[in-house]
Formats: sequence, C-alpha cells, structure tokens
Amino acid sequence: MLGYLIRRILAAIPVMGVVALVVFLLLRLTPGDPAAILAGDNASPEQLARIRASLGLNEPLYTQFFSWIGKLLHGDLGVSLISQVPVLQMISQRIEPTLSVAIATIVLSIVVAVPLGVIAAWKHGTWIDRFVMGLSVIGFSVPVFVIGYVLIQIFAIDLRWFPVQGFRTMARGFGPFVERLVLPTLTLSFIYIALIARMTRAAMLDVLGEDYVRTARAKGITESRVLLRHALRNAAVPVITVIGTGFALLISGVVVTESVFNLPGIGRLTVDAVLARDYPVIQGMILLTSGIYVAVNLLIDVAYTLLDPRIRY
Repeated sequence: MLGYLIRRILAAIPVMGVVALVVFLLLRLTPGDPAAILAGDNASPEQLARIRASLGLNEPLYTQFFSWIGKLLHGDLGVSLISQVPVLQMISQRIEPTLSVAIATIVLSIVVAVPLGVIAAWKHGTWIDRFVMGLSVIGFSVPVFVIGYVLIQIFAIDLRWFPVQGFRTMARGFGPFVERLVLPTLTLSFIYIALIARMTRAAMLDVLGEDYVRTARAKGITESRVLLRHALRNAAVPVITVIGTGFALLISGVVVTESVFNLPGIGRLTVDAVLARDYPVIQGMILLTSGIYVAVNLLIDVAYTLLDPRIRY
C-alpha cells in the first residue's frame, strides 16, 4: 500500500506541471491586455508600456513561465492585478464558506442517499423503489437556483427560521455559522442525494444477484447483515467514486448557489477573476482545483483497496 501511495504521489507531479504549463499559455495567448484593464480606457501608450514592464509582460513567454514557476515553488501565487492583494490571501479568505458548505452537503447526502439507495434496491419493483426513484428524478430535474429560492421563500421569509443570505465564520459563533449554512446545504443536497441514491441502488441491484449473497441468506444470516456487510461493501466502489467526484466539484465552487445565498466562496472569486482577466487569481484557482482533483482521486483509489480486498495495485 505504501509503495502504491508513493507512486501515485510521484505521478501527480508531472500532471500538475502540465496543468501549470497549459494554464499559463492559455491565459497568456487569449485576447485581452491586463495592462489596459489596470490603466483604464483613457490610458496613454506610455502608461500602458510602464504597466506592462512592471508586470513583466514584455518578457518572452518562457521567461515569464519560469519566473512564475519559481515563485510558485516558494508558495507565492502572485498578487491580484485588480485588488493588489496576494492570491493566497484571497483564497484563504474565501475557502471557509465553500469548504463548510461542501462538507455539510456531502455528509448530509451520504447519510440520506445511501440508506435510500439500499432500501430501493432491497424493495426493487415496489412502491418504495418507485418513490425513491421519483425523488431522484425530481432532484435531477429542478434547477439548483429554483430550489434555493423556494427554500428562501419558505424557511427564511415566511417562517423566518433562517437568515436569507450571507455567511458567518465559525469564529464569530457556532449558532450563526450553522444558521447560515442550513439553506445552502439543503439546496445542494437535493441533486447529490438524487445522484448518490441512484448510484447506490444500481450498484446494490448488481450485487444482490450474486451467488455469495444467496449463500449468505441460505446460511440464515439476518437480512440487515446481508445488506450492509455483504452487499453494500461490495457495491461501494462506484458509490465512493461518485461521492469523491462530487466533493471535488463542491470544493471547486458552486457558483449558482454561492450567488443565490450571497456566499463569498471561491466559486464567485473565480468568476470575478475571469471577468476581470485577473491572471494571477485565475491561475491560482485552476491550480487549486487541479490539486483537489488529484488528491481526491488518490483518496478514492485508497478507499477502493480498503473496501474491496479483491482490488490490488
């Protein structure tokens, strides 16, 4: 296992290097001039030339790339062209809302969706199965922003149980932190519960027809133990994949939900940076997202070996 982990970590290094190269070239070769954005519409050519020189944009591309990589290896993601704030500081200020919503959403989705999927597969063809699948279809079909606005109308405006929008850090009180986390979590959980429940049901249906499940039942093992120990564990590989990928997507930033609930997360930070052509922020966010996906894929592969002893690397 240790050797496999080391190989995977070493394999991630060239992947991140290629990502860095592609991101650097993609942003530099697209139309648009950061100097013109900083200087404004009425800037003179001399002012534009001074800004380009200060940003190093007059240097050859390979010089800019190696200079950027050198700073990156020292933990320097650069400084925002618009706000003049270090990119790492901007990300650290925005990561808590996104991370809080992502963790809460995944935990709630797993707690609700996995039992629903197991029960739907166990009661395959009954009204329970059709009910769970109907809920899954609704979860997939209704847009996220519609769910968000409906929850705001009911629980924030009509019942006044929760605040309408905004975010409070945990350092400012656990109660206000949870109050502002409930509605965004419920909004995002609808689609993830639908996805995980459908995947769990499909995987369980495949496993419940296997010989070892029939053998376990023939031995007189209780149905709950058959479902949880024999069936669910062997059906967990595709479910873990969906959960891990979903968590990576949430960490990357769910822009619509952050906009509906006015959450200052990294999703909105990325959109603002793209619209402003803020190169350092865009590069930092893409590298962060790529690193998250690499780390999540590594954890998923490790989970495979723990859940299914037949898998060996």
